Amino acid sequence: MAGVCDAAAPGEGGGGGADGPERTGRGEAEQPGGGGHGPAPQHTETLGFYESDRRREKRRGRAELSLLRFLSAELTRGYFLEHNEAKYTERRERVYTCMRIPRELEKLMFFGIFLCLDAFLYVFTLLPLRVFLALFRLLTLPCYGLRDRRLLQPAQVCDILKGVILVICYFMMHYVDYSMMYHLIRGQSVIKLYIIYNMLEVADRLFSSFGQDILDALYWTATEPKERKRAHIGVIPHFFMAVLYVFLHAILIMVQATTLNVAFNSHNKSLLTIMMSNNFVEIKGSVFKKFEKNNLFQMSNSDIKERFTNYVLLLIVCLRNMEQFSWNPDHLWVLFPDVCMVIASEIAVDIVKHAFITKFNDITADVYSEYRASLAFDLVSSRQKNAYTDYSDSVARRMGFIPLPLAVLLIRVVTSSIKVQGILSYACVILFYFGLISLKILNSIVLLGKSCQYVKEAKMEEKLFNPPPASTPGKPSSKSQSKGKSSQGLSTEENLSASVTSQPGHQKENVIPLLVTSNSDQFLTTPDGDEKDITQENSELKHRSSKKDLLEIDRFTICGNRID
Repeated sequence: MAGVCDAAAPGEGGGGGADGPERTGRGEAEQPGGGGHGPAPQHTETLGFYESDRRREKRRGRAELSLLRFLSAELTRGYFLEHNEAKYTERRERVYTCMRIPRELEKLMFFGIFLCLDAFLYVFTLLPLRVFLALFRLLTLPCYGLRDRRLLQPAQVCDILKGVILVICYFMMHYVDYSMMYHLIRGQSVIKLYIIYNMLEVADRLFSSFGQDILDALYWTATEPKERKRAHIGVIPHFFMAVLYVFLHAILIMVQATTLNVAFNSHNKSLLTIMMSNNFVEIKGSVFKKFEKNNLFQMSNSDIKERFTNYVLLLIVCLRNMEQFSWNPDHLWVLFPDVCMVIASEIAVDIVKHAFITKFNDITADVYSEYRASLAFDLVSSRQKNAYTDYSDSVARRMGFIPLPLAVLLIRVVTSSIKVQGILSYACVILFYFGLISLKILNSIVLLGKSCQYVKEAKMEEKLFNPPPASTPGKPSSKSQSKGKSSQGLSTEENLSASVTSQPGHQKENVIPLLVTSNSDQFLTTPDGDEKDITQENSELKHRSSKKDLLEIDRFTICGNRID
């Protein structure tokens, strides 16, 4: 009983149990009047002591929150970045990537511009010689007899078609008055000219995208086997379509060159400034879009084509201005600052655009070496013995650069600006032509050597000698398998050197072509080595998520901002 009473005592007098706090509250209420139970004043003193201690702590905390302590904390506060090491390492790598972009991009641009130059010089140098050889074969056909079923080889037919299109469009361009077009454009307002120039850029991309299809359709219609059932409208309608396309595209480029010439000759240079600022608008339309690896390859090819076209337009502007000033060399130094300003703006815009695109889409700078290897692969594969297409057509399909309209316009401007009179002038023209041939051959040799080097560095040379499957699906050709085995027995370097130095030969119709197409599904841009671990493959998968491979991308590159 005593234990029970002792256990119950704290609940009654000391505030224990369920109703302890209520009794304590009543004791505090009766304290001023002198009533209540005995233990209540002692408990109240304990609570008061705790409350006073809490007030002292608050006063001490307010005293410590002084301006001096705040300033000292701001001055001595530290960073503990090692707690998030992965995040800041990634940020640092992004900075290094942006610093590497200008160098890697300009390497790709430099290589691509010389590829376009090679295809452009082909029209002026080797194409006339090839047309002459084809016509010579056609005239001397009775001497050879009718041993061959074809009068001309398919390549010779394509060469003659190209030459005839160039000659016809050149004479048609004589009916377009350049001076009248210049004064008509010069009389327009600045804003109207800015709008016209933007419309011309869009139209140029559309023309280039559809133009190569028209030319390819003409070539295939003229050279396809005749025993097949006719499923086309005929060679002559296709030929007229090709002539109309080249003529209209040449006029379009002429209007672009005239607008640029007006901007150069304006007194306040306001139009030139507006046209240069138009390049920076391109950054806004490209940077904030999602880009995959293949889409960036499309844009890079489009930028290469655009930069080379601008160089030719600047050459045309300089020729027209020098003609107006009677070829005074002093006027060339007047044009030089404006030319440098246009080129510098193009380079700056491309660098900024590609730097931020790679930053926002987590693409490394090494991807540009892969793009360069893909372009080099096209050049090397077109030099193989059984290549199915000429390299100039391959560049046109890859970059959207079609040299025929630009060549027609340049010939028209040069012939109207330079008057050839006398034997000495004709001798200078012949020497200049031989100089162009020498430049073309030297450029081709250097490009071929560099392309072989880039293909070996990317470990893509095996793809040059692996024959594609036969035309019949599901049934591989036995000849292709035997040739593949024999090529594997040789060393890779011997195969590469033998394939690029031998001339393409004509193939009979009943033989399945054992050629390597640059747009095959089985080829990848870079080899998937066995030594790569799983983490590296997962990181590369993010950049290879698109179904298309880099070697599949062709003339759609002219629409560089198109997202699949």
